[in-house]
Amino acid sequence: MVETLQSQGLVTDEQIAEQRSAVLGDPEVSDKEIALLNRLLEASGVAKEEMVAFVAEELNMEVADLQQVRPPEDVLASVPLPVAQEYSVFPLEVDGSDITLAMANPLDMDEADNLNHLLGKSVNPKMAAREDIIVAINEHYGVSAEAQMAGFLDEYDEPVGVAEMDVGDDVTEEDAPIIRYVQSLIQTALERRASDIHLEPLEKKFRIRYRIDGKLLEIEPPPKRLQPAILSRLKIMADLSIAEKRVPQDGRINIKVGGRFIDLRVSSLPTAHGESIVMRILDKESLRLGLPELGFFSDDQEVFENVIGYPDGIFLVTGPTGSGKSTTLYSALNFINKPDRKIITVEDPVEYELTGVNQVQVRRDVGMTFSAALRAMLRQAPNIIMVGEIRDLETAEIAINASLTGHMVFSTLHTNDAPSAVSRLVDMGVKPFLVSASLRAVLAQRLIRSICGQCKTNYEPTKAELAMMGMTEVSPDATFMHGIGCDTCGGLGFRGRKGIFELFTVNEEMEEKIYSNSTLVEIRTKAREMGMRNMREDGMRKVLAGITTLDEVLRVTVEEG
Repeated sequence: MVETLQSQGLVTDEQIAEQRSAVLGDPEVSDKEIALLNRLLEASGVAKEEMVAFVAEELNMEVADLQQVRPPEDVLASVPLPVAQEYSVFPLEVDGSDITLAMANPLDMDEADNLNHLLGKSVNPKMAAREDIIVAINEHYGVSAEAQMAGFLDEYDEPVGVAEMDVGDDVTEEDAPIIRYVQSLIQTALERRASDIHLEPLEKKFRIRYRIDGKLLEIEPPPKRLQPAILSRLKIMADLSIAEKRVPQDGRINIKVGGRFIDLRVSSLPTAHGESIVMRILDKESLRLGLPELGFFSDDQEVFENVIGYPDGIFLVTGPTGSGKSTTLYSALNFINKPDRKIITVEDPVEYELTGVNQVQVRRDVGMTFSAALRAMLRQAPNIIMVGEIRDLETAEIAINASLTGHMVFSTLHTNDAPSAVSRLVDMGVKPFLVSASLRAVLAQRLIRSICGQCKTNYEPTKAELAMMGMTEVSPDATFMHGIGCDTCGGLGFRGRKGIFELFTVNEEMEEKIYSNSTLVEIRTKAREMGMRNMREDGMRKVLAGITTLDEVLRVTVEEG
């Protein structure tokens, strides 16, 4: 089928070579040919319907029109909801010992064998898009994912404590509902595009919330009495000590959900009413973002590409926790990752594995700090270095010395805007002349929610809104949009997030300002004279382009005095 894609001009030789290299280098992929085909189909840019039709034709398989099917209750009952969600299948028809399923990945023979065993029937597959199957599952099974999860827990008649949990490899019949609940909790988070799962023990309830597009949304909680069992199950999965409840712990979970492996970074924190657990979902799909998908307009993207292509110097990304700094740096590394360049990163922790990049994990317990790792890395003769964060003078000085000896250094800082990075480095103790000689640019950023593409519609802004944007009337080039809410965005009117940016570049004039230890106000004023837009102004451009709303920009930015 790869040859067919190539012969029809849907993929290039370069795309095939690139994706084959990525697949061969991924140890988690068992069936390399299936993974290669899936990657190429995504890279082809073919519309969903055309992609499904193409694969079905190649496999001589029928396409299931899930919008037209209305399976009876006995057909739905033939495939339990957890199985349908786990394997992304939807039952269409049962005929004796045969069952017809809409499948998102009919090429995976291992999945087909598992389904034959689980359902006790011979599977006849029909082709359908994964997102269409998920919609059909949610619509026809008649219960929300949260209600289904609560149903798992109803199987307990008596309270279950930690002592009753089996912590070994064997799973008892009593444990099964808790295990299925946790699995479904994670799967629902993925389906709803959550970035974090928060499990928070309160005095009288066990609150569970998903962070979706930066906003925390509470879901139906399980009974408070099941809190110890659920928390213990998660700690077992994350390889944490279930006996230790007095100190914070950190771990990771690697789990297969919906046919793909997902990494979760787990943090446990003792609180007054039990341990609070936060699971951060590390989605490798976000690493495939191109620079335009991050939210850059073409003018800023051109400057950004130029900066990250420098042979030496320091490039910093600043912003608070959760502002997308890591994603921006990873996307930059992917953009400049070429066979003739050696890239080494030092991170705490290594969140995502990058193909072709040497990544070092900080381990303070054995003396592997940022500064120690940096010193060792320089002996490896890299072209490009990424330091997860510059936190102290020692790390800053080593990074700057590296940049002055022919290395390009990427890192992050916690500052409110881009010019403040200069004063932050000086406050750490770095000499101003070293900052002026090494700093190439600073990118400050925030994340704003994007208007849902399915329900976005034009609207007429009020005079007050125009005044906030410094306008007296609507510009003919402006496109004011907002989302009215739909099933795709869960009624929120927003789906996904983009960045808004403040790109501070250092030229000879700015070097002189930094060298002479000018004040932050003087540096910011000079940067504005040189054409730097602040984040609110970049956000306003995205409002006028119909990407986001004015309220969203005002929510995440501060007006300059």
